[in-house]
Amino acid sequence: MKAKSITTERDREATEKRLLGTIGQMINDNGFEKIGINAVAAQSGVSKILVYRYFGSVEGLMAAYIRQHDFWINLPQEIPDRSQLPAFLRKMFREQIEQLRSNPTLRRLYRWELSSDNEMIVKLRQQRENAGLQLIEKVSDLTGYPQKELAAMASIVTASITYLVMLEDFCPVYNGIPLNDNSGWEQIICGIDHLIDKAFPA
Repeated sequence: MKAKSITTERDREATEKRLLGTIGQMINDNGFEKIGINAVAAQSGVSKILVYRYFGSVEGLMAAYIRQHDFWINLPQEIPDRSQLPAFLRKMFREQIEQLRSNPTLRRLYRWELSSDNEMIVKLRQQRENAGLQLIEKVSDLTGYPQKELAAMASIVTASITYLVMLEDFCPVYNGIPLNDNSGWEQIICGIDHLIDKAFPA
């Protein structure tokens, strides 16, 4: 019985992985226009019943893709000591930019998320919120900065990064910064580094 249970769990993991890969490829190739339960089942070779059983709906499958790739939900919560904090934060924001810029499917799903408000999206946002609050609390404990101040600074930087990366697909320049060129993003990264050094001086 135990061996059968393990096999069933492995089968489910493999099926979920296949479905997540399929939804990512479909969105990357065609956007959302052709996304539907029948198309997902046909392209993945997985029955519609299993899509519903494992994810509840196509929307649940898309939310699961976001959850799997979302930078903040998957960010390790360990942070270094005070002396290494600025370098840690600079690296963290650079990685957020690189991850989102390199994944056009995730950018499309973020736009979809902004226009959706179903139960699965609410849970997804709550996971992201919890991860952010935990990180802010740890930085506050380490530095003595009030959590409210840190939350405001973090919101400005993280939201700006997300907005500008999503804008890059449609608007090549913002405040004179070329969003469609790596030099523009290096300029933005240098600006973020400067803010961090001002906020957390050595």
